[in-house]
Amino acid sequence: NDIIILVFSLQQNYPNPFNPTTKIKFTIPSVGAYYNTPVVLKVYDVLGNEVATLVNEEKPAGTYEVEWNAKSAVGGLPSGVYFYSLQSNEFIQSKKAILLK
Repeated sequence: NDIIILVFSLQQNYPNPFNPTTKIKFTIPSVGAYYNTPVVLKVYDVLGNEVATLVNEEKPAGTYEVEWNAKSAVGGLPSGVYFYSLQSNEFIQSKKAILLK
């Protein structure tokens, strides 16, 4: 009954637009038994400045969900468009999130 995941995926955050928290789901493929994959999930503003690191660790295959709280930044983040990016080995994918206050 085990599910084998074949590809990386980064889903659209929910809710979007959001204020002040949103959830981001991503999937790491099954690349081998007992194998952890280095995963980095970061958030950037429209100028490309990093505003948050949500994940920076090795993880086993599976589906994960992380919450991003835009208030956790010093002074909170202003309303606007942000991009979150999932990177692991050769895989990189980004999506757009909108913070509306």
